[in-house]
Amino acid sequence: MKPSLPENPRHIAILRLSALGDVCNLVPTVRALQRQWPKARITWIIGKGEHSLLAGLSGVEFVVFDKATGLAGMRRIWRELSDTRFDVLLHMQQAIRASVLSLGLKARLRVGFDKARAKDFQHWFTQRQIAPREHPHVLESFMDFARLLGVEDDRLEWDLPVPATAYQEAQALAGEAPYIVINPCSNPRLRNFRNWSVKGYASVIDHAYQYHGLKSVLTGGGSAAEREMGDAIEALCQPGSVINAIGGTSLKGVLALIDRARAVIAPDTGPAHMGNALGTPTLGLYATTNPQRAAPYLWRDFAVNAYPRAVRTYLDKSVDEVNWGQRVRHADAMDLIGTDEVIDKLDALLAHTATQPTTGPLNES
Repeated sequence: MKPSLPENPRHIAILRLSALGDVCNLVPTVRALQRQWPKARITWIIGKGEHSLLAGLSGVEFVVFDKATGLAGMRRIWRELSDTRFDVLLHMQQAIRASVLSLGLKARLRVGFDKARAKDFQHWFTQRQIAPREHPHVLESFMDFARLLGVEDDRLEWDLPVPATAYQEAQALAGEAPYIVINPCSNPRLRNFRNWSVKGYASVIDHAYQYHGLKSVLTGGGSAAEREMGDAIEALCQPGSVINAIGGTSLKGVLALIDRARAVIAPDTGPAHMGNALGTPTLGLYATTNPQRAAPYLWRDFAVNAYPRAVRTYLDKSVDEVNWGQRVRHADAMDLIGTDEVIDKLDALLAHTATQPTTGPLNES
């Protein structure tokens, strides 16, 4: 017999450690839970980097797990929460590490993904599962947890915290002239090829500068690969058209840059979803992942979608013949995206949002 769902939960736990884009997609679920039960406590067990992005999120108590600490870090969290019993634990991470971590948490009810979406045997660690859904976007998969608990008001709301110091950081880098943010690299993962070409980005930057009067601000982490790509892009661009801030910002600073930007361009990586969460027009570049599942939710119509071509070219199948969420793990797949495709989408996005103002403060004292 399945455990009953709580009618009025007093303390809700969310277990989602990573990644940056995913935690952005999860925030509307948190807001829906808060609207339904405004007096309920919400504790979110989250990764270290992801916490630095969402720190200060209203109404949420964060418990931070540094994945580098392994089992010792899990034991620390178990001790910290040893006297806490949650009414419901929303297990939203399909990974064996997160499932092991969940074992040391006390909860009356554990909710996870339905079997089709429960990777790494996650359904073994939960008592109830969300309803099956065909072809869901990641954001919708998260919202299904709130719907299972009885939430009907599932309108999308983020309200991400961006401190004044972050806007000051953004202004020091970008000034007050209009710009777009380009985050050219995704986080490197084994056989997870998501980066577009240096020449392609440089051509788009020159187009934005020449035809729209928009500079481009490059963002990204401080890894050698990201810095190398940023330098290569900058070397091909017109003088004055690009500001290379790769490795030179905090995550909150990137949020502020995106909040003030005219648009964001990125492959399947966190800043695309940060732009979506902030309401900034966002152009996603997709070939190795399906944009119907993973593109910036509010801007899916403006995603460059080379995924069907990649599936046909490298898997010899149609999109309908592969599993939902299937990745194309080929180093050349992103080269299927044409420069003209990206420029056309950027022109359409800028035209569609021509009256949209920047939302972040320009002069915080």
